Amino acid sequence: MNNGTNHSAVHPAAVLDSRQAMMTDWRRKMSDHVAYALLVYTALQIFVTIGALKSSGGSLLPYLALIILVVAIIPACRRFESRWGRLTDEQAHDPALAPYYRRDRLVLWILAIGLPFALTGLFKGLALAFT
Repeated sequence: MNNGTNHSAVHPAAVLDSRQAMMTDWRRKMSDHVAYALLVYTALQIFVTIGALKSSGGSLLPYLALIILVVAIIPACRRFESRWGRLTDEQAHDPALAPYYRRDRLVLWILAIGLPFALTGLFKGLALAFT
């Protein structure tokens, strides 16, 4: 007897999750995060380094910090993007790569946010030590 309800063996949320997993392209998501991280990194670098330049009193160390920051972030970002860019179409939609994606995304953002502060702090500390 049919009581008018249709109970499916597959839960609607499970169908949505599987569709979302098939639509997820790890290559594109990592590329987007790299682009946004570079924007954040650049903004932080400008504000943190400009602050150090104003307070340094003519030292060349902030300029050296600026050069190191630029040289350090570009290869790191290229590494993240190339690692995920080498995926095949099948691998790019594989939900099993989610933990690796989350790990790389976390490291990318830690570098983008932390590196300007860490290196500028290091060079300000060196400037204080040598003055």
